[in-house]
Amino acid sequence: MKLSDLSLPSIELSQSQRETLEKYLPLVVVALLAWFAARCLRRMFWTAFGLFWAFGGMHGLRHLLH
Repeated sequence: MKLSDLSLPSIELSQSQRETLEKYLPLVVVALLAWFAARCLRRMFWTAFGLFWAFGGMHGLRHLLH
């Protein structure tokens, strides 16, 4: 199946709208990707911190310090 086979809505854009879209769409996509990456990193940090805390904190890492 090709993309042209899909029945997507046809949107008529004026030249100025098309220029604005071409100018700002990459910035919006990058901003959304950065936001999702930041959320993912924050969630991973708090998960790792919670596991570290739950499994003994520094007492569980004593063997690495000596």
